[in-house]
Amino acid sequence: MIVCVCNNISDREIRQAVDLGISSVAELHRELGVGTMCGKCVSYAREVLYEHLESKTVVTELHRVPQTA
Repeated sequence: MIVCVCNNISDREIRQAVDLGISSVAELHRELGVGTMCGKCVSYAREVLYEHLESKTVVTELHRVPQTA
């Protein structure tokens, strides 16, 4: 789905940008041009950004749980 009509930026492109390290609306603005024209897309772009950031699972530590017989 197109999020930013003015710059033809899709939700898929926003998710790909997150996968490449983008983590803020300011970075989306700078790197993709989101919200640089009319600005109507910023709230939905923010929603897509944060939903995708929340969906990414990062494992920072593993613990072995002993199995009981």
